[in-house]
Amino acid sequence: MAEDAPEKSDTKPGAYAPGTETAPGAEEEADRRRRRAQFLRELNEAKELRDRVQPRRARAARMRQQMRMRTFRW
Repeated sequence: MAEDAPEKSDTKPGAYAPGTETAPGAEEEADRRRRRAQFLRELNEAKELRDRVQPRRARAARMRQQMRMRTFRW
């Protein structure tokens, strides 16, 4: 076995591990929120596109959603 081989870590690079000096910071949280916001914008855009190119399916989905909301109990 090679003595000079680096030790394998069980954690992902950049992941928080107890006892290490780097903890998740505000920049990482802001970056995660930025990526999430971008993903949600793209998801809504894709849904709108699908509704435009498949109007019959979109109408049926709206009707199903309305029926679910009418029969929902608080």
